[in-house]
Amino acid sequence: MRVLMVTSRDTGRWVMPKGWEMDGKKPWDAAAIEALEEAGAKGTIAKVPIGEYVYGKVLDDGKVLPCRVRLYPMVVDKLKRNWKERGQRKRCWFRPRAAARRVDEPELAQLLAKLDSCKPGSQPWLQDLL
Repeated sequence: MRVLMVTSRDTGRWVMPKGWEMDGKKPWDAAAIEALEEAGAKGTIAKVPIGEYVYGKVLDDGKVLPCRVRLYPMVVDKLKRNWKERGQRKRCWFRPRAAARRVDEPELAQLLAKLDSCKPGSQPWLQDLL
């Protein structure tokens, strides 16, 4: 199993593709849109999240807004050569534990590290993708 990460536009640190909720879209559909826009990734996305974590989103005025993120796994079928945010981000595949070491959020690091020990059919979200 591999984890596709992108760099953030402002700090350049490695993050998971994510975004705000979208009116009229199911959360997993919004996650698929964000994966395409931020990483150029297309594929099958689970309707069940791996888990969730909280991070502090720094706003333009310097205030920090706590944001809860649900992490939806995707089996990537295609990586586009050109995508919406290509000029603003880098993307890279990592093994789960290596991805966990690159993130700042402890809860996200725990979620990513647990992916190393997942067996087929062991998680509800894995059933969704099989």
